[in-house]
Amino acid sequence: MQAAALTWGDRGARVTSISPGIVMTPLARDEMSGPAAAGYRRMIDTSPAGRVASPDEIADAAAFLMGAPFITGADLLIDGGVVAAIAGGRYSVAGV
Repeated sequence: MQAAALTWGDRGARVTSISPGIVMTPLARDEMSGPAAAGYRRMIDTSPAGRVASPDEIADAAAFLMGAPFITGADLLIDGGVVAAIAGGRYSVAGV
């Protein structure tokens, strides 16, 4: 996003992205009841939020970014703290 902000900023545009974690959609429901369910459950349980996101929460984040004209070149991480849990050693992707 930072590199793209330079190119697009020169054209008068701004760029942002959203990196969501698990969002409770029909696909997520299928995944949560499939063979990888235990791994997903462990990831969710070890995250600070301890839950998945709703589609509305991701939409709220998108609305926030759209209404914040000074934000550009940023990626908004909306994962309930999963990346923080990985960085803090609480969760390991190797354990999936």
